[in-house]
Formats: sequence, C-alpha cells, structure tokens
Amino acid sequence: MAAVRGGRARRAAQSGPTLEEVARRAGVGRGTVSRVINGSPRVSDRTRAAVEDAVAELGYVPNRVARALAAGSADTVALVVPETESRFFTEPYFPAIVRGISAELALADMQLLLTLLRGRKERDRFAQYAAAHSIDGVLLVSVHADHTLPDLLARSEIPAVLGGRRRAAEPLPYVDCDNTGGARSAVDHLLARGRETIATITGPADVYAARCRTDGYREALHRADRPVPADLLVCGDFTEEGGDRAMRQLLERAPGLDAVFCASDVMAAGARRALREAGRSVPDDVALVGFDDSVVARHMDPPLTTVRQPIADMGREMARVLLQLLGKWTPGAPGTGAASSTGSAGTGPARGEGDAQHRVLATELVPRASS
Repeated sequence: MAAVRGGRARRAAQSGPTLEEVARRAGVGRGTVSRVINGSPRVSDRTRAAVEDAVAELGYVPNRVARALAAGSADTVALVVPETESRFFTEPYFPAIVRGISAELALADMQLLLTLLRGRKERDRFAQYAAAHSIDGVLLVSVHADHTLPDLLARSEIPAVLGGRRRAAEPLPYVDCDNTGGARSAVDHLLARGRETIATITGPADVYAARCRTDGYREALHRADRPVPADLLVCGDFTEEGGDRAMRQLLERAPGLDAVFCASDVMAAGARRALREAGRSVPDDVALVGFDDSVVARHMDPPLTTVRQPIADMGREMARVLLQLLGKWTPGAPGTGAASSTGSAGTGPARGEGDAQHRVLATELVPRASS
C-alpha cells in the first residue's frame, strides 16, 4: 500500500515544477523546501526568503494531494447521512449542520465528503471504502437506534463522531443537545400561558432525540400535576406531511385541545396547515410550539415559538471532536473557539456539558406569536 501511495504521490506532483527543482533554484535541500512550505519554524529567515523566491520564480504550487498521500493521510472527512436526497435537501437541520462542520474543517484545511446512505448495500460499501483509508474520519448525523455503521467503523478503528446519540449510554464520541430540557421548557411555556389540554406530535420512536423530547413533554406535565392521556400523543416523522397527518389525528381524538408541542419546526408547519383547514386559529384557538428554531419557524405565519438547538454549533463541535481524535485540532488557534464558550457566529459552540468526546449543548426557548 505504501508503494502504491508513493507512486500516486509522485504522479500527482509531476504536473508542474517539482520540489527538487525549487530546492536546486534556492540552493538548499529538498527537506528544507518542505519545511518552508509546511510553515516549520526550524528555518532561518534568509533560507526561508530564498525558498520563497524560488517558489515564486518557478510558479511552484504545493500539491496538497501528493503531500497527503505521502503522509498516509487523505485530509478528508466524510459526513454520512442515512437519509434520502429529498429529506436531506428539504429539512433545514441538514444545511445548518453542514455549514458548521464545513466552517471548522476549513480552518484545519480538511476536505468534506458528503455521503447519503439509503440502505444496507450502500452502508456496507461505505464501510469498505472507509476501511481502505480513503478518508481520515467520519461524522454521522440522523442516526437511528438500529444503525450499525457506527459499530462497523469502531471495529475498523476508524475515528467517528455522532451528531446525536442512538441511546442514553452511547459508547462512541458524540455531540448532542439537551432535547429533554428543551421540550420541557416548551411545555412549561404553554402551561404558563394558561393552556389546559396540551398535545404533542413526536418524532420517530427509533430516534433517541425524539424519545427525549417526548420525555421532556411528559416530565413538564407530571411536574404540573397534569395527566398525560395517550390520545394526546401522536407519532410523526419529522416531515411537514407527517405533521399534517398527526395534527388531523389529534383533532379527531381530542377536538378540545388548545396547545400542541411539535418535536420539529417542520412538523409544526404541517400542523399549522391542518389547523387552518379545520378552522382553528393559531394561537387564539390552539397555541403551537416547535423545536429547532430553523428558518421555517421564523417565516411561518404567525412566527413560530420554538426551542432553539444550536445546530451549526453542533456541527462545529462535531468537527472539533473528530479533529481532536485525529490530532489535527489546536485549541485557541485563530478562528476556533473553546469547547465551552458561549455560542455565536465564529466564537464556538453554545455552552454545554460532558467530557471531551461526549458533548451535550444547551437549548433555549424562543417565544414568538404562535403561542
């Protein structure tokens, strides 16, 4: 394998002036040129200037691919999303987390490979691809309880970080948000507004985050000494159509309901549509709260009260955890933030809990006109 990589590296470098030609022009050794190009401090100012002049005169462009191959690194991280293209490109969660991941990897000069997996065949093919060391590490989001790819990667000793967890005691590195606390704050808000019959549209039961949001809903009602009738819980699928169907079921089961907590903003948009078609106004007849604080929430009519999870910050933190596992992240480097800093653009993720490889970021209720 080393010989193959070496050959590929040499071929990749032959498209322009070579490192050896730069070394001859500068009157130094090849290793010295390499140190200058890679920013090593172990070079005198005079030598550095000579190499830089030679690089400029020859028009030499350092070949990143060749350097990576020679070092046994692909300089590439795969983002794996086990979803269909239609869901990936319509669910606001995914662009936000990709944005955070991309921003952090760019600071480390790493490339991002997006991979959508729709079945077992594609999963097994990707596992083989990763095991061949074609990538340095893997980030996984939207992982369901029965997904086995994380375990396949662990057995192959491929560094991987999950966005969210498959279960409470997740053994692999992960970055998550406080789903239970966020849902609890949403229902507390509805109770404080005097709502009496509060229903919920949950996410899929095989998604740990969805179960946690249902737990938060139950906990808030129990603390308020309110019953949790089974007919006030309907399972959705995180899609707008699923929210619409679930809302129609709720109206049939409990026509007197006056509030609904939806486990995602997208499902809340579907619920609002069903409420309007049923002649129920939001928030006068039925208060509505979502989860995510996506662009959907801000553009709804009325604007949606929701629970903000720091999605882009979660993506940044996922990338940081993986870069730490790869030995390629330096705390305090320009453009990076500390793992416990308060989240805002470019300053690091929202404050959270956990250790270096298991992070849970805080959520925040964002009240708007829908409640």
